[in-house]
Amino acid sequence: MPELPEVETVRMGLAKFLPGRVIASVDFDWPKSFPNAPNDVKKFAVGSKVVEVRRRAKVLLIELSSKYSLVIHLKMTGQLVFASSKERFGAGHPNDSLVGQLPDKSTRVTLTFKDGSKLFFNDQRKFGWMRLLPTAEIVNLDFFKKVGPEPLSDDFDWRQFRGRLLRRKNTSIKATLLDQTVIAGVGNIYADEALWGARLHPATLVRDVSPAKFHKLYDELIYVLRLSIEKGGSSDRNYVNAEGKKGSYISFARVFRREGQACPRCGRTIEKIRVAGRGTHICTHCQKTVN
Repeated sequence: MPELPEVETVRMGLAKFLPGRVIASVDFDWPKSFPNAPNDVKKFAVGSKVVEVRRRAKVLLIELSSKYSLVIHLKMTGQLVFASSKERFGAGHPNDSLVGQLPDKSTRVTLTFKDGSKLFFNDQRKFGWMRLLPTAEIVNLDFFKKVGPEPLSDDFDWRQFRGRLLRRKNTSIKATLLDQTVIAGVGNIYADEALWGARLHPATLVRDVSPAKFHKLYDELIYVLRLSIEKGGSSDRNYVNAEGKKGSYISFARVFRREGQACPRCGRTIEKIRVAGRGTHICTHCQKTVN
């Protein structure tokens, strides 16, 4: 599943190409991938101009001039490929669609624009979806009502971060970071990296984290998220950025997927344990358990 930086790299790529293009037609081959009423598609999508491409947590939003938006969740194998006579790029889970002929057997939805360019939504495992909804009503969806604040938003500081996490004061700090209702978009990779940077053991209970440590954890989380976006995402095994290249952040990771290697801070051996039901990478020397 893509995390916040991966989805943000997709948004950044789409934002370069889609705004201003007018949708001429919409085709799909799998109703669950495009669960929309035909009359709504005809009235609110076809003939509408793309105004903006946004992201909320791990969800993409293509805002249209009709005051409707296409809400897209890539899930595990979703991919978006833009193609015109002059340009072509893919973003998302890689497969031959990035370079091959489209549509192909994984193409679920095709948006054709008036200038002849196309946006293909490919999804091999058919878990992703593209929904057409009134833009003003998106905030009322259960997902959007429950999801926590964006960690990279300008109005989210370390004090608000601490307040959100303290809602689960009797839970481990890692489980709380992974809870999307507490804070949006943070997954396993970035939790491990931020906790290592803050010298916090992942099993530490939230109530036992000092204000100074909360401040450091916030700074480290923001650092790793921004670095990953700069590097085009993290999931180098199954994810690519807007130029169709695999994300490179993993090569810069300090602890994630480094078990058996030397800790870059103290030289001790990095270990892999389980915390909150997830594989967790730590340096037991740098990240001591807080009792």
